[in-house]
Amino acid sequence: MRELLANVHKICLRPKRDYSVRKHHPWVFSGAIADVAFAGSGKDSASPLSGETVEVVSAEGETLGYGSYSPASQIRVRMLSFDPKRVPDGAFVAELVALSISRRAAFFAPESTTNACRVINAESDGLPGVVADYYNGHVICQFTSAGAERWKDEIVQSLMANFPAGAAPLSVSARTDVDVRAKEGLKCLEGLECLTGEEPPELIEIKEGDIRYFVDVRKGHKTGFYLDQRDARAAVGAFAKGREVLNCFCYTGGFGLAAAAGGAKHVTQVDISRDALELARRNAELTFGGGPEAKDGRRFDFVEADVFQYLRRCRDEGKAFDLVVLDPPKFAATKSQVEKAARGYKDINLLAMKLLRPNGILATFSCSGAMTSDLFDKVLAEAAVDARRDFQMVGRTRQGADHPVALNFPEGLYLKGVILRRLS
Repeated sequence: MRELLANVHKICLRPKRDYSVRKHHPWVFSGAIADVAFAGSGKDSASPLSGETVEVVSAEGETLGYGSYSPASQIRVRMLSFDPKRVPDGAFVAELVALSISRRAAFFAPESTTNACRVINAESDGLPGVVADYYNGHVICQFTSAGAERWKDEIVQSLMANFPAGAAPLSVSARTDVDVRAKEGLKCLEGLECLTGEEPPELIEIKEGDIRYFVDVRKGHKTGFYLDQRDARAAVGAFAKGREVLNCFCYTGGFGLAAAAGGAKHVTQVDISRDALELARRNAELTFGGGPEAKDGRRFDFVEADVFQYLRRCRDEGKAFDLVVLDPPKFAATKSQVEKAARGYKDINLLAMKLLRPNGILATFSCSGAMTSDLFDKVLAEAAVDARRDFQMVGRTRQGADHPVALNFPEGLYLKGVILRRLS
């Protein structure tokens, strides 16, 4: 075994447990680790610190790369470099950030139809646990791994320095109210931590084409908005002309506004959150104005309700719609929850299918990474049988180009959407 690199702990893998790392998968689980060798001497060096860079080696002593150590997580190491000759440092991390921003150049071009996009997509951009979303001059980050927290300062500095002219951020802030941080031994705090620049406004106004949205980056879901559904919103809008639309789990109204912009006759927005519905209402007024069409219910209704109960009530009352959107929260966070999640997906889709008029459109989504596309298709097919309806698939959607999926990290493909047309 060759001499240890100075001040770098060595993570020794078990025999035949190096396959995924050789394929450049970025996660090393605790069960794959045989031993930890020490860069120093004595008992004080026995355990790498949280976020510390470690060398990952095979059972035969071959250096496979370097990653960030997380003593509290089942994912014990998240790989940053698969080059045995490149030990990650601040310059390495800053370069990854700059490259990630440069890949989104089209979103900052003068002809871009939006001023909001994801600029760092975690493992798929080579920065495990780092998410950064750009909202009209403000960057909102989530640092959800020990390594991400370790390199936070370098990441923030690179974010401030590497945007194209005219798009340089006014601020970079962080949301730390993410449950997964607890699994990494990191603090979870409510609110927004402004890391540099001016404090972001309470609501940031963004655009998607002719549609405008207010984004609550302090209390909103994720970093404030579902940027990953941009392409799906456009797809729904293309089917909406002249239709009566039911948008379930509407959050701040994204799909409903896209449908209205596409020419929908009427949109019903349904969510269990009163705060989300109020922002959905404000977004409708922001885009369509405060005239009678936006306020007297001829274009929009806003319903505060549990979606499962609301769909059953609509069924029992004999209501029908021309287009139904189902964009529920994550039903399965882990593989162990998939079976229960499948029942939930089948339930809401079966109910929605029964509410559709002939030739109606169902746009249905799953953001559960553990729910595969094949299983989701199977759930929809079973729901159609039980609903006694025939459907054809007319489209598929997934997260947009600013949410890329690295081929060595298939887990990055979490969002799947299916657009169905009722035939009979």
